[in-house]
Amino acid sequence: MPRDLLLSSGFLAFARHVGVLHAVEARGIAIDAVVGTSSGALVGALWSAGLPATAIEALLREQRPLALMALHARVWTGAFSLDPLVAWLRARLPPTFADLPRPFAAGVVRPDGTAGLLREGPLAEAVAASCAIPYLFAPIVLDGARFRDGGAADRLMLEPWRAWRGDRPAVVHLVDRSAGRDPDATLDGLAVIRTPRSGATFWSLGDVTAGVALARERALDVLAGLTSERA
Repeated sequence: MPRDLLLSSGFLAFARHVGVLHAVEARGIAIDAVVGTSSGALVGALWSAGLPATAIEALLREQRPLALMALHARVWTGAFSLDPLVAWLRARLPPTFADLPRPFAAGVVRPDGTAGLLREGPLAEAVAASCAIPYLFAPIVLDGARFRDGGAADRLMLEPWRAWRGDRPAVVHLVDRSAGRDPDATLDGLAVIRTPRSGATFWSLGDVTAGVALARERALDVLAGLTSERA
């Protein structure tokens, strides 16, 4: 049975999300669409573009998170700019959502302060918007409107996903909260994988191998029940 995949926000929790993707691939879980917020948006977009979990894991080792941000001239809008991240993403993602081989949405805080999904337009900029933590990063401007990290409003984007995709089965990866707002909606009926905080910093993602392995093992346990459904 094909399912959607929801990847929550979690401070620099890239390795956790990659571990879940390793398990999804290993169990042969068919994924229809992906919704990602903040770190989940970055990893989810790369995977939706066709990169396997092993390739995304290798990308995580390329450089420190600090290399993907720069001091912002207008510090009152955010201390750092994500322009370097946008450039990095443009080199690795197709130009627009429409160019992806599967539906993907990035969770953001919209200009009116509510949680929502970006599902069309420039892909790299939308993913960066989903990562733009308020006050730390300047917002990303799309069509004249400013968007920020969706985790500040809804770390999982459950209700926006349901409004988009309806009552579909889904696999959910929820990283323990370091900041932001946990979903108000119930997780009943969803396959939920929970992992601890990443422990990463802007200076280092830490032990990526261990972070991936922990999430993979937890995800394999949850996903085993889904594969048994097909037996």
